[in-house]
Amino acid sequence: MLQQTQVATVIPYFDRFLRAFPTIESLAQAPLERVLELWSGLGYYRRARHLHQASKIILQKFGGSFPTTYEAARSLPGVGDYTARAILSIAFGVPLAVIDGNVARVIARFQALRGNLHQKNFRRAVEENLEQLLSRRRPGDFNQALMELGQTICLPRGPRCCICPLRTWCRARKLGMPESFPEPRPRRASELHHLATAILRRGNKVALVRGLDDGLLDDLWNFPAAFGRTSAQARSALEQKLETLFPRVILRSEATGKLSHTITHRSIRVEFYEANPSEMTHSKAVRWLALSRLPQAAVSRLARKIAEALQ
Repeated sequence: MLQQTQVATVIPYFDRFLRAFPTIESLAQAPLERVLELWSGLGYYRRARHLHQASKIILQKFGGSFPTTYEAARSLPGVGDYTARAILSIAFGVPLAVIDGNVARVIARFQALRGNLHQKNFRRAVEENLEQLLSRRRPGDFNQALMELGQTICLPRGPRCCICPLRTWCRARKLGMPESFPEPRPRRASELHHLATAILRRGNKVALVRGLDDGLLDDLWNFPAAFGRTSAQARSALEQKLETLFPRVILRSEATGKLSHTITHRSIRVEFYEANPSEMTHSKAVRWLALSRLPQAAVSRLARKIAEALQ
C-alpha cells in the first residue's frame, strides 16, 4: 500500500484491510471484487491484484508463510527488488540493503554523489556504498534507520543538518551545499486527454461498466467512458461504445458537468453527459448501482468524483 502512497493516506486502508483479511488464507480465499472494494480510493489498483495473486501463491506453494529467500520472494506478483529486500531484511534479518528515495538522498549527500536515482551509474554508486555500510548483524534496523533519517532529517528541502547524526562525515555538508545532492530527476511532461462519460439512470441507480478506456482500471467499475484527442472526439467515441451496450441511447447535447482528474502522467479533462436509454440492458457487462453505494463498491476514484459532483 505504501508504494506511491503516503503513510497518512494508507493507515485507515491498512487497518480496514487487516480487519477484513487477518491471515494469508482469508485474503487468498476472498473474491477479487471484495479486495478491490477495500482498496477503492487508494489508486494504482494493480497493487491490489498482485497482492491477491501473491497470497494465493504463498498459500499453495509456500505453505502459507512468506518465503525467506530473495529469489522466492521476487517470484511473487508485485514483489520487486525493493519490496523483497525490505521485507527480507526487516522481517527475517537477511543482509540486504534497501534503496528508496530517502535512502538514496542520504547516501548521495553523505558521499557527495552526482546524479539521480534513475541513472544507472548513480544507482550503482549508491548500491556499492550501501553494501560497504550495511550492518550484517542488524540489516533491518540499518535500512529503517536510513529511511527514517531521510524522511525526518535529511529532507529534500531545508535538511536539518545541525541534528543529523552523520553530519561530521557528510561530504555534502562540508561542501556547504547539501541540497545540491542528489540532482532532480527530469519530469515527464503531462499529457492532456479528453474523456467523455455517460450517466445512465434507472431510478436512483446508475449504470457502471468494467474498466475506463484505453486499458485503464480494467478491474474496477466506472461510468461508461471514452477518450479522445478533443472533447468532440471523446463524445463520438463514447456514443460508439454505448451502441454495444444500450440500444438507441441518446446523449444530451450539453455536458451535465465537468471536472479534472489525473492518472499517472495523464491530465484528463472529463465531461459527463446524462442519457436516457430507451431500453434497459440486462447485460452482464453492466452493473446498476445506487449513487449512495459507490463509496463502498469496487469503483475507481474518478467514478467517485463524478458521483460526488452528481450528488
